[in-house]
Amino acid sequence: MHIEFTDHARERMKKRNISEDEVINTIKYPEKTEKIDGIYYVQKSLGRFTLHVVFIRENYIKVITLYPI
Repeated sequence: MHIEFTDHARERMKKRNISEDEVINTIKYPEKTEKIDGIYYVQKSLGRFTLHVVFIRENYIKVITLYPI
């Protein structure tokens, strides 16, 4: 599975101290998934917070943004 991150997503990861592995784990094993107009919204509880990841899937996965709640 090839995954790319937008600059915006990388900035959010750095600002919020979220690792690439946490994002990939959320994409691979989400607890909740929604797809609206070709955009995927997934979430997974990681203990310290629930991570929400927004991405599109074409020939690869492109992470648009992410945020903890």
